[in-house]
Amino acid sequence: MAEGLVVSICLGGGFLGSTFSGLIVDRVGFRRAFQLCALPMIIGSSMSATAKNLWGMLLGRLFVGTGMGLGPTLATLYVTEVSPAYVRGTYGSFTQIATSLGLMSSLLIGFPAKETEGWWRICFWVSAVPAALLALFMEFSPESPHWLFKKGRAADAEAAFEKLLGGPYVKGAMAELSKSERGGEAETVKLSELLFGHHRKVVFIGSTLFALQQLSGINSVFFFSSTVFKSAGVSSQSANICVGIANFLGSFAALLLMDKLGRKVLLIGSFSGMIVAMGLQAASASSLVSSSNEVYLSVGGMLLFVLAFSVGAGPVPSLLLSEMFPGRIRAKAMSVCLASHWVVNFFVGLLFLRLLEQIGPLVLNTIFATFCLVAVIFVKRNVLETKGKSLQEIEITLLPPE
Repeated sequence: MAEGLVVSICLGGGFLGSTFSGLIVDRVGFRRAFQLCALPMIIGSSMSATAKNLWGMLLGRLFVGTGMGLGPTLATLYVTEVSPAYVRGTYGSFTQIATSLGLMSSLLIGFPAKETEGWWRICFWVSAVPAALLALFMEFSPESPHWLFKKGRAADAEAAFEKLLGGPYVKGAMAELSKSERGGEAETVKLSELLFGHHRKVVFIGSTLFALQQLSGINSVFFFSSTVFKSAGVSSQSANICVGIANFLGSFAALLLMDKLGRKVLLIGSFSGMIVAMGLQAASASSLVSSSNEVYLSVGGMLLFVLAFSVGAGPVPSLLLSEMFPGRIRAKAMSVCLASHWVVNFFVGLLFLRLLEQIGPLVLNTIFATFCLVAVIFVKRNVLETKGKSLQEIEITLLPPE
């Protein structure tokens, strides 16, 4: 439970950061919000690196988690608002590729931890560096034209579009923006409007999609892959490398397919592949499989699961929901939906090892596979395709005003 708590306290901080992310970005814009996001990650990493006891580690992890909660919301919204419609899915996939590269880098940096005393402190110090670079480079990045226009700064929005798209495309982009956004709007979006108002269905779809993403069991794979592989007789270093490579390959496939096949097709295919993968892992834990084949099924199933997840279930939900929400409520609605992600993520991280001990891998993997099946059915019935449409077209078509 202590090991699970060190993992999950970071996710609890993610819930806090995600809850306030919409409010922060609406107030200060994306550039300053990204810099505010980097601050707790730098502080938290430093606190963890110098921790003398469990409580110091937990406090540092809580700070890091708060920054993590802000980051995904900001990154998804920012990429969505600054990308041209025809490549928005491709650009959105870059965040998943960046995540997989970050995971692989952290695994490589952590290799000497078992042999070198105190190396884990170096790992925490190193993790503060990307956060510092984020704060620095956002100073040179353009602000979202959508946010600027919403704040009544039309001239600044034009300048941002010119920086992002080039001069010839500014007029067209501003005309599209004017169809659904009204410069100078200052009205406050209330939580009750998101949960019970005109947009409640899309908020429900987003929250459920993020919850099912985590209930699929993906973070139990990322957080505890070495523990699971060890029980199958595979070294933790080999397991981590294989998981990292599978995640990167799937993310790269999503980059190529997002704007060709569409979001809905990738989601259905991804969750379907995850059902097969979890079935393999559940079969490896049954008495019907010989011990010689158990390792192959367990390892193969886990790697297939990571690959399938990173093709669709990983990158698609954030991008899809940021496309479907109207600009006026986009930031706050995304923060509400991602809050469900962090809550479920917290409990999966906290309870996974205990459940693995109590009910065994066969039952646990069957439960995860069942949630993946529920996700396939949910996506087929509720998710709408947004491929190739501008944000204004999506708002007008999918969410017409009452």
